[in-house]
Amino acid sequence: MLDATLLRNDLDAVAARLSERGYTLDRAQYQALDQRRRSVLQEAETLKAERNRVSEEVGRLKRAKENADHLIAQQREVGDKLKALEASEREVEAAFKDFLAGIPNPPHASVPSGRDEHANVEIKRWGQVPHIEAPKDHVELGTSLGILDLDRAAKISGARFSVLKGQGAKLERALIAFMLDRQTAAGYLEVIPPYLVNADSMYGTGQLPKFQEDLFRAPRERFRTLELSVLRKPSAVRPEQYHHYLSLQFGYAGGDLLRLKVGNFDFFVIKNQPIECNALSKAINESIRVFVATPPKMEEIIDRSTIDQSLIETFTRDLTEEIKKEFAVDPSLYLIPTAEVPVTNLYRDEILPLEALPMRHCAFTPCFRSEAGSYGKDTKGIIRQHQFHKVELVTFAAADQAEAELERLTENAEAILEALGLPYRRVLLCTGDMGFSSQKTYDLEVWLPSQNTYREISSCSWFGDFQARRANIRAKGKEGKPVFAHTLNGSGLAVGRTWVAILENYQQPDGSIRVPEALRPYLGAEVIR
Repeated sequence: MLDATLLRNDLDAVAARLSERGYTLDRAQYQALDQRRRSVLQEAETLKAERNRVSEEVGRLKRAKENADHLIAQQREVGDKLKALEASEREVEAAFKDFLAGIPNPPHASVPSGRDEHANVEIKRWGQVPHIEAPKDHVELGTSLGILDLDRAAKISGARFSVLKGQGAKLERALIAFMLDRQTAAGYLEVIPPYLVNADSMYGTGQLPKFQEDLFRAPRERFRTLELSVLRKPSAVRPEQYHHYLSLQFGYAGGDLLRLKVGNFDFFVIKNQPIECNALSKAINESIRVFVATPPKMEEIIDRSTIDQSLIETFTRDLTEEIKKEFAVDPSLYLIPTAEVPVTNLYRDEILPLEALPMRHCAFTPCFRSEAGSYGKDTKGIIRQHQFHKVELVTFAAADQAEAELERLTENAEAILEALGLPYRRVLLCTGDMGFSSQKTYDLEVWLPSQNTYREISSCSWFGDFQARRANIRAKGKEGKPVFAHTLNGSGLAVGRTWVAILENYQQPDGSIRVPEALRPYLGAEVIR
């Protein structure tokens, strides 16, 4: 997340840097939100000061045994205003945060300016491109060897899935073990994180809210209990009667139902369910209160003649706030698009010891992506899959360490390609081709003979404090205040694409595959045939 002080201190400079990556900052919206936020905060501070002043005066009068009733009434009035203002403060802070969350990371000064991949800058090349007469692609090679089955994968799951068999499956497993051994030897701590993460984790690394369509979401039922104060205790009614009634009235069978505990009595709240007020009030006893929530608005269904109007308004306001809070939390879990998400969020809302930085982690995980924006791209083979394996490198660093850590992390990824003898090049992405959260990215591209070109096999990115600010990851030395850490990550490597590169670069005239020497102890074979 962008530091709001950067916008406040130099709006023009930030807007200019963002425009280089094709993003137009809505200055008017920012200024309106910032002004409203400042105004609410200033009003709240004024009211707090007034409350403190009145409290002191009440105390003085009571000590002097003088009447303070008029000031107590004033104190109560100020308190009510503050409570109402606190709701406004939460709303304006949420709107401001949402605005900031949609702004990409401004590019680092060393990143070349450009609109798309054509402006990327090649930094280096390594390895000799093999000369292969009429090279076959990995699909033809894998299918003829009986180690790749795309047809049965499509039968099981649809497009963009694969089945690896025999030596193909063993090659995948060998690559995973090889990569992990190399990266742990390079100083990375291996972790096995969860493959399902919550919305906060996706927000922390920048996948949410902007890129939800690229994710696989696993919805979960809501059923929470909220403890609320008793304003009026209605007659006792068994909760199962409500379940029965709700199932008849709305066809309710689970999902977004809240069970609200008020004293010893249960209220049930259904999210986004239309309802006829008269039908409900006739169906149940008039002293039973049922609420239907459609955040941020809530309709109260009640026979108002039975309860004092002021109590109704107070109860409705308090309950509405509780419902807003409850529905603001997304209970869904998401399949991870990369191990970057769970590994980065290991330290969400934590303060790391500054002397422990840099902290380097690596993780092998399956990855899941909907590929929503890639219709028609790489439809043949396993270059672009909904499910694939990857070994990820994640580093937490201090600001003065981070740029050197980007070079180190990139070299660690390159070392895998070099050990496997796979020709590659390093490319510095231009401003218009970087990911949303990155401030500087190197792409490593491996040579694919069948395509006669280099294809991406790793992206190594430096995020500055952008992710750490979203995930609240800070670092603190023995002295001084906590500061946001810098995060970095990169693939070390994408296993499936490495599998593809080995088949294509090491193919033999008879259709067999020569196994790279470094991988032979892991595979237990010199040739796949």
